[in-house]
This record gives sequence, C-alpha cells and structure tokens, in this order.
Amino acid sequence: MVVSMIMFFTMLFQQPTVYDFSFTSLDGKQVNLADFKGKQLLIVNTASKCGFTKQYKELQELHEQYGDKLVVIGFPSDNFGGQEFADNQAIAEFCEKNFGVNFILAEKSDVKGEHISPLFKYLTSAENPDFKGDIKWNFEKFLIGKDGKLVHRYRSKTNPMDAEITKQII
Repeated sequence: MVVSMIMFFTMLFQQPTVYDFSFTSLDGKQVNLADFKGKQLLIVNTASKCGFTKQYKELQELHEQYGDKLVVIGFPSDNFGGQEFADNQAIAEFCEKNFGVNFILAEKSDVKGEHISPLFKYLTSAENPDFKGDIKWNFEKFLIGKDGKLVHRYRSKTNPMDAEITKQII
C-alpha cells in the first residue's frame, strides 16, 4: 500500500517531458513523441516562404548524417507574416521538390498565440535558461535530450549544421 502511494505521488509530481505529447504528421498519421525515447529530437518551427527556408537543406543533411541518434521534426507554421502555404499537401510538395525533405513534418501548427499547439506551449514555457518565452520567428530549434527534456533552444539564425548544434548530438 505504501509503495503504491509513493508511486502515485511520484507520477503526480513528475516533471513533464516532450514524451507526453503527440501530433499529426503532414500525411495525417498520429505521431507519439514517446516512440522516440532513447534518441535526441530537434524540433523546428518551419515556413516555406521565409528568408530562413534554405535551412530545410541543412535540416535534411542533419537528418541524413545523424538519423541513427537524432530525429528531426519540422512544424510548419504561418504565425509570422503569412510565410506558409495554406494546406498541408502544398507544404509537403514544396519541401520534397525543393529540398528533398524526408524527415518528419507535422501538419501546419500554431507555435505561438491564442491557438498555440500544446507541444509548443510546453517548449516555450518549460524551464529553459536559453530563451524562455514566445518564439520570435521561423526556424527556431529545440534540441531535446534522450531523456525527453530540453537541452538547448536555438534562434533562427543558428544553422542546423552549426557546430553549436552538432556537438550536442550524442
């Protein structure tokens, strides 16, 4: 009885991790982040018509080079200046045609504001010494450790293949 109560309170007060979240992919499949336990994640808010859109190329390169250790997931968003296509099919076609993207892409999501996705609400409010608070622009990156906790948050200007990121991939 005492052991059961201890387990209950441990679960009740345990800090959430990204493994507590799921999302729908561009192709309509449900993706549970818990399926990636034991790997690091790089979660990126993306946009197809942004000055940083060329980072899709480096995200794909990161996926190809570190795919055995790291899962790259893009979250297309239209929260910054109308820089994303209206529908998921157009986003998928653009990413494949222009950058050969075959890493996971979520369906179009809000990454800030009134309709922010639960995952991004967690990421931007989680205890984070790097940059707590709202996402400022497209292509901000959240590196998640194998334990499901935030390791570091990178602003848009940090290239996905920058040593600042790659040295963190273990």
